[in-house]
Amino acid sequence: MAADHGGGGVNSEPEPSDSLKTFGAVLKALREESGLTQEEFATRVRYSAAYVAKIEQGKRFPPGDLPTRAEEVLGAIGFKVLTAAAKSLARKAVLASWFRQWAGIEEEAVSLYAYECRAIPGLLQPEAYIRAIFDLRLPPASEEQIEREVASRLDRQQLISANQSTAFSFVIEQSILERRMGGAEVARQVIDHLLAAGTRRNVEIQIMPTIQEDHCGIDGQMYLAETAAHQWIGYTEGQRSSSLISTPKDVSVLLQRYGKLRSQALDCRATVKLLEQMRGAL
Repeated sequence: MAADHGGGGVNSEPEPSDSLKTFGAVLKALREESGLTQEEFATRVRYSAAYVAKIEQGKRFPPGDLPTRAEEVLGAIGFKVLTAAAKSLARKAVLASWFRQWAGIEEEAVSLYAYECRAIPGLLQPEAYIRAIFDLRLPPASEEQIEREVASRLDRQQLISANQSTAFSFVIEQSILERRMGGAEVARQVIDHLLAAGTRRNVEIQIMPTIQEDHCGIDGQMYLAETAAHQWIGYTEGQRSSSLISTPKDVSVLLQRYGKLRSQALDCRATVKLLEQMRGAL
């Protein structure tokens, strides 16, 4: 499963599985029994209302601490029911659930870091680039599936504008832009999109030069998120595979590498200058 970030993967909001829908229905029933709206419940468990809504709809894998947070609101019985439902869900979860879980972490993150060497990060892809990705995907997708996935990815991009207090950092390989995926016009739109996103106060975009002799990102792309509890979680992807990384020792390795990558990449001003030069050459 490639995620919303890059290549040609599964929709970031796949059709809800029966187990996820069941968990969502249980949560909704417990919430309504307590006489709470989604907004009221979300505030008391310290999640966004949109996140709670997607959990109830079966579109997001529930975070591991949801039963504990909900105990203060739903009581001991609610805690026991949600804990049991979560254990059942974990047993039934398929590989695709990894991205759903990461997507939820991403939505609630106070810091989000991304290093990409394969494709423009999903949160920064203009529509034409997204369509180029899905048009070239194998096996081919139906027009209906492409439209659903394009809409889903564009919807996820609202994270950047909606979460203005979240610090976003992106390190992107220059070679991705030089590939000109989708053609010169799509490449122009990508550069314009990056330049516009980089003007936001909460967004830093750095280009990693193609020639960089002390490059430390040889092990591939990585994503890192800092939760509201200031815990760091990593996420990586491969061909139809993905993995959450939460062990402190392993997350520390990713943080060290990402810090080094930021020091090796062009700074934000030099990145803008390079992007403008590349656009002029198209």
